[in-house]
Amino acid sequence: MTTTSQITGASSGLGTEYARQLARRGDHLVLVARDSGRLEALVALLQRAGAEDVEVLSADLSSMDGITTVTDRLMDTARPVDTLINSAGFGLPLAFEKNDIEDEVRHLRLHDEVPMRLMHAVLPGMLARRSGAILTISSVSAVTPRSTYAASKAWLVMFSRWANSYYGPRGVTVTAVCPGYTHTEFHERLGLAKGEEGIPDWLWLDAPRVVEESLRDVSRGRAVSVPSKRYKAIYNAARFAPTGLMAKLAARGR
Repeated sequence: MTTTSQITGASSGLGTEYARQLARRGDHLVLVARDSGRLEALVALLQRAGAEDVEVLSADLSSMDGITTVTDRLMDTARPVDTLINSAGFGLPLAFEKNDIEDEVRHLRLHDEVPMRLMHAVLPGMLARRSGAILTISSVSAVTPRSTYAASKAWLVMFSRWANSYYGPRGVTVTAVCPGYTHTEFHERLGLAKGEEGIPDWLWLDAPRVVEESLRDVSRGRAVSVPSKRYKAIYNAARFAPTGLMAKLAARGR
């Protein structure tokens, strides 16, 4: 039986890499992003690589209409979604007091409210079938004091830890994926060219590794996935380190 995987933020970054890897394993893909042109380009790329079963939803998740488009698909009992991947997101400058408050509200909505609404929509069907997986892209910054980005990611980790323990015995795995700095377009969208992010080379990860390790952790039923041994060490140490020290360290990069 073919697995259906729905991916938000599919047109770039980790969302695109999830699409590539899940297409290779033969999943039916439901790709969600607001940029329909980039979505169509991704579909063409996947089809050239052999994918045959790809569905596209052009939706702006910063609007209720866009959210409804996606939740309606998730609640379609005739076409059940087996895996939901919440990958849509963006970053803001660290100086909260200088950021436009409406940008901050949009940032909070996309990182927390949207995944919450999508998980709430897909869970009843998964629980009825006693099978399903939900992955949400959090960040290793969830355990480091780093403005509102880290705060929003911390919510995802805490919710996933609870939800995985609560729904796991009923067949549904809920996982927060906590990568460190990963080569995607994320920093470019903040206006930082490659090499200008202030991050040492040894801290960078590649998207294929992040996705591969996270999918393996999901198959093992883990609530939190931290790709790479070095970031596992950082994640565990940061949970117990003094707040002031971690805030200073976290402020070094962008």
